[in-house]
Amino acid sequence: MSASSKRVLLAAPRGFCAGVDRAVNVVREALARYGPPVYVRHQIVHNTQVITELTAAGAIFTDDLDEIPHGARVVFSAHGVSPAVSQHAHRRGLRVIDATCPLVSKVHTEARRFARDDQQVVLIGHPDHIEIEGTRGHAPEHTHVVDPDDPDAVDRLELDPDRGVVWLSQTTLAVDDVAGAVQRLRERVPALHDPPSDDICYASTNRQQAVTTIAPRCELVLVIGSDNSSNSRRLVEVALHAGAPAAHLLDRAAQLRPEWLDAVTTVGVTAGASAPEVLVEDLLAVLATHGFATVELVTTAEENIRFGLPASLRPASGQRGNPT
Repeated sequence: MSASSKRVLLAAPRGFCAGVDRAVNVVREALARYGPPVYVRHQIVHNTQVITELTAAGAIFTDDLDEIPHGARVVFSAHGVSPAVSQHAHRRGLRVIDATCPLVSKVHTEARRFARDDQQVVLIGHPDHIEIEGTRGHAPEHTHVVDPDDPDAVDRLELDPDRGVVWLSQTTLAVDDVAGAVQRLRERVPALHDPPSDDICYASTNRQQAVTTIAPRCELVLVIGSDNSSNSRRLVEVALHAGAPAAHLLDRAAQLRPEWLDAVTTVGVTAGASAPEVLVEDLLAVLATHGFATVELVTTAEENIRFGLPASLRPASGQRGNPT
């Protein structure tokens, strides 16, 4: 196979979304303004490279607020937290900087509103994911979690037939997985209510659509992202479902296995919403050494959403925090 016949289809959009970009910048700004250490509850985003860089700069990541010294500054991660976590931080005198993605906050608001209306909330998502733990905590007595990977989860739900049911979802799921769970739920609850707007993050949807577009044209799709990144793992699944014969998740370019490239002429490349672009550039450089030097950009959507920093970190001139 000649090198001239080899190419890369580079998906766009890919990589950092507005919520991840904001969260990472929150930690960087806090470190610049207050100096290290700055504590962060949970990984600020699910990416090994980002965590390594921020740790080197003085961020300390922990899942236990009791490990943080009284009165210290703590950043809540992009995945969001439950009111119980916020209250715990307040009791310990911690100075909180909230980096919750605004799109996750929107789901929290919906959960609280439906609970006030005494609706039963079916939350579609992975039960052990940090985002689901936070969302469930905003309406714990009204919320039932359904794992989209468990086809029998809907049948096991214990629902009150005399109360309304509404569904919400984790923001990073695959669109098809949510649709399948909703279909099963609607078969059981024909009067099921939909959320006022789509809960799946625009960035997850856009990255899945881009992968769906390139996958049928590739023998191999490579997704840059860490294993604990839900949206990155979903991209691998979407690529396979869309027709790619093979797809793999890589935390970094060094994990590329040369045998994956045997008899391959077209490689698709993308990155999860928590993966920095430098990791994509590293992968493209490695692929070029294997003859895949031709890169074709495939753009399926334009993204211009930006989220401002929390009020406590905005400059005195008054940077706005709404999406633009």
